[in-house]
Amino acid sequence: MPDALAYLGLFAASLLAATILPAQSEVVLAGMILSERYHLWLLILVASVGNILGSLVNWFLGRFIAHFEDRRWFPVKRDQIAKAERWYQRYGYWTLLLSWAPVIGDPLTIVAGVLREPLPVFLILVTIAKVGRYLVVAALAHSWI
Repeated sequence: MPDALAYLGLFAASLLAATILPAQSEVVLAGMILSERYHLWLLILVASVGNILGSLVNWFLGRFIAHFEDRRWFPVKRDQIAKAERWYQRYGYWTLLLSWAPVIGDPLTIVAGVLREPLPVFLILVTIAKVGRYLVVAALAHSWI
């Protein structure tokens, strides 16, 4: 049971790290790898699934948050949204390959939802980015063992 809780903790950290909430899952993953108590590929799978689902939450937020943009309390002004839309349209859906990156990755996944990026394209590119990042983290952590 303790192992299941550890994997659940990694999943939760990875999911939160992909949302706009401040969290870091790489440290959790690296620590679990360095402990040598867990299966490496299962760690990568759990972290990846959690992080992809967190990005999916962002996509849905972006997809449906636009309904509230005319409200006074809405935190983003229409001209800011227009600027983000122009940037995303200029560079296209390939920018989702940067969804792993700190600071810019989470907003990119929200903008993809606002601009109604098709979900299959979104999921493919975000999955490549997120799994790739965790493979690099795992390789670096494993090289310390």
